[in-house]
Amino acid sequence: MRHQENSSQQFLLISAICVAITFSVWQALLNNFSVEHASFTGTEIGMLQTLREIPGFLAFGAVFLLLLLKEQYVAVLSLAILSIGVGLTGFFPTSYGLYATTIIMSIGFHYFETINTSLQIQWLGEKEAPAIMGTILSKTAMAALLTFTLIWCAMEFLQVPYWLVYLIAGILGCLMALYLFIRFPLLPQKTVQHKHLVLRKRYWLYYALVFMSGARRQIFVVFAGFLMVDKFGFSVENMAMLFIINQVATIWLAPKIGRFVGYFGERKILMVEYMGLILVFVAYALVDNHWIASSLYVIDNIFFAMAIATKTYFQKIASPEDIASTSGVSFTINHIAAVILPVFLGMVWMINPAWVFYIGAGMAVVSLVLALLVPHMPKPGHESLLQSTPSVASA
Repeated sequence: MRHQENSSQQFLLISAICVAITFSVWQALLNNFSVEHASFTGTEIGMLQTLREIPGFLAFGAVFLLLLLKEQYVAVLSLAILSIGVGLTGFFPTSYGLYATTIIMSIGFHYFETINTSLQIQWLGEKEAPAIMGTILSKTAMAALLTFTLIWCAMEFLQVPYWLVYLIAGILGCLMALYLFIRFPLLPQKTVQHKHLVLRKRYWLYYALVFMSGARRQIFVVFAGFLMVDKFGFSVENMAMLFIINQVATIWLAPKIGRFVGYFGERKILMVEYMGLILVFVAYALVDNHWIASSLYVIDNIFFAMAIATKTYFQKIASPEDIASTSGVSFTINHIAAVILPVFLGMVWMINPAWVFYIGAGMAVVSLVLALLVPHMPKPGHESLLQSTPSVASA
């Protein structure tokens, strides 16, 4: 049993490191590559990010793949698709080329994240999950840190072309996916998962939290980074250095945040996250100094580690057989706003960039209200503070 637990944790860690390397390369180079080689404006970057989120919107399809493949194999296949998409990116420096490679990359990324969330919740014990998730996040941040450092050195000192950096990352990701397939035999599932879509009324607060999380994420992923390049003129080397600082902060803080979730509970951690985000988004709208903007970017990134609390909240309220299906459904819910917002906010950006971040602050206020409804001790039958009587676990 202990050997199986160690193997499952190793699988989760290595697969997460694979994503950290490949997606970090795609993310670190995207803004500069799109502006310098494809002449992107806010409109094009918004369209690209909308297309990137469509596979996330369709993540519920991962449930139907379980009719053909075990979850573990779906995860490995998704890593390979992600790596291929990243490896091809540099060869197509046009609007439509970037749109196409982004969709390929995104299919792998989002299907992996869907399955990975399910596997984490299934394989990790309820008491140990926050700490282990924090440790995995910290170690993947180390991998991302090394990746960003190598990108910075390659671009700053060696003038390595974009296409070669993308290609190397893609090849490395494919090799890691192959290693996972060969090294780890099929690990046993504790509970047989539903292979159909599951929507339960008692999960409504979790659905609402992940929906707002998807909306908030767009502000950071799409427009906070674009702000640094578009308004403050950050080069690819500057952005790589900023990503390096982000990862150093995550390496140090993620394990602590995991322990804080276990000690203080999900409700308090989520409240801290959303109160902080309100201040950060308002500050983004007002900032005119690149040093302050850079500090906000790092603080904003740190709050992502607190997403552990949303996962462990669901782990505590979920029926074991619902986990895989609900992970897919929740990813779809998470990406409803993600499909719509980038194009809309891209047009808002062209009018006044500050308005984008004021909208983000409004989203954080809604999230804070939802966090106030999370019970101090969530469990099946006590999923939110609005319940006057316990719900039936199967409802």
